[in-house]
Amino acid sequence: MTLTANWSYPTTIRFGAGRIQELGEACKAAGMTNPILITDRGLAALPVTQTALDVMEAAGFARALFAEVDPNPTEANLGAGIAAYRAGEHDGVIAFGGGSGLDLAKTVAFMVGQDRPVWDFEDIGDWWTRADADAIAPIIAVPTTAGTGSEVGRATVLTNSETHMKKIIFHPKMLPAQVICDPELTVGMPPAITAGTGMDAFAHCLEAYSSPHYHPMSQGIALEGMRLVKDYLPRAYADGTDIEARAQMMSAAAMGATAFQKGLGAIHAISHPVGAIYNTHHGTTNAAVMLQVLEFNRPEIEDRIAAAAAYLGIAGGFDGFRGVVAELIAGLGIPTSLSGLGITDPDIDELTRLALTDPSCGGNPVALTEANLKPLIASCFEG
Repeated sequence: MTLTANWSYPTTIRFGAGRIQELGEACKAAGMTNPILITDRGLAALPVTQTALDVMEAAGFARALFAEVDPNPTEANLGAGIAAYRAGEHDGVIAFGGGSGLDLAKTVAFMVGQDRPVWDFEDIGDWWTRADADAIAPIIAVPTTAGTGSEVGRATVLTNSETHMKKIIFHPKMLPAQVICDPELTVGMPPAITAGTGMDAFAHCLEAYSSPHYHPMSQGIALEGMRLVKDYLPRAYADGTDIEARAQMMSAAAMGATAFQKGLGAIHAISHPVGAIYNTHHGTTNAAVMLQVLEFNRPEIEDRIAAAAAYLGIAGGFDGFRGVVAELIAGLGIPTSLSGLGITDPDIDELTRLALTDPSCGGNPVALTEANLKPLIASCFEG
């Protein structure tokens, strides 16, 4: 089976190996004449980024690059990116990389024409309507990992450096106009990053599937996304050059981000403040708390998870599903506790306070309160 296609849902997606060569065409289709490529520091000097810049140059565009992006991007990174965009008189953004690069790039495109602070556009109620939609620059997204799915998302995550809180910034026009999903770009991911980003995709699908909100389209997408991760993440982890596995994981990442319109839950509510304070890898953090959250939510999701297990070909209902997830995490070399990530002497009270303010709380099957979330977080350090 040839894993190459053109999709228009949830946006225009050019999917398939080698399709980075179409970057110039995508820029023109999005109406860009002078785009800037935004990525993270670690990726900027790697061959995969130089290839993208070569393609831009061959298509008649300048090799414009901004890479002052931290693993958990902050408002300082955003300000520097906006300054670079304006200084180069650019008219569009190529969001290139993993979750941090994609999110920061999308936020630059969103904020470059706004006259209010970025925090005024947090994903609360209708705050997104405060933005001048006509001033949002066009975005092309090119993922180089298979995890966050930010390439098909209408939101970004930005860390407030003063409060150490991760905030979700939302606007419908942050959905990229063109996406290039080229699994060859993910071949160079180290095994640990393959594992962490892959489990991020699984967490998105699992939490969307478990969310009590009504969104049957997302429900179906989440279910198939979990199957793809279960079947193909171990292969991608074992052999980074397995293009079929890389392609299926890139699909699963996009599916997870599409599905979580239905909601996220305690996995992300806990992971966001942990990552903001202790600078842990987001997807790896999700995996480290996943089993504890599964057990916590069991009273509300046992039958639903049993149905998922049947679809995934797992015997034993909820317990069988949990066992397979535990085997998956162990096989990827990821700890099953936050202590295993090297966090010592955690401030459980502060993590609880921050987690309760995270918008992901609203999608958890069991309503989260200080009384039940604090012991859950404590258990996540115990394994």
